[in-house]
Amino acid sequence: MRFAESDTGGGYRIEAYGPEGFRVAGRTLRTGLVLTSEHLLEGWGPADASGLDAGHLGPLIALEPELILLGTGPTQIFPDPAVYFQVLERGIGLEIMDTGAACRTYNILVAEGRRVAAGLLPLSSGAPSN
Repeated sequence: MRFAESDTGGGYRIEAYGPEGFRVAGRTLRTGLVLTSEHLLEGWGPADASGLDAGHLGPLIALEPELILLGTGPTQIFPDPAVYFQVLERGIGLEIMDTGAACRTYNILVAEGRRVAAGLLPLSSGAPSN
């Protein structure tokens, strides 16, 4: 499991990530998740990024972040623009990246006090963490 930079301040941070899952608040989570500094939603998303649809972004939008980070698994995969049009339409920023980059970016932005929400798909079981 690869460790992500995390300070000891309050709120949810990603302590580690890898093929085994994500470690958040001392727990290892093996499913996709939605994460903000105040919210943790387990069991989010499709099995892989090819299954992302507009409905998957609803829980992220509902959190009213200024920015959504979408971690698409071991590689960066851009879904059809129709999937994320609703995010841009609301004036919410959106960054699509591989899950490792999304984990690292999330921790940095939360440490800066930004209102960020991350939708993170797990890394595949055979993929090394980056």
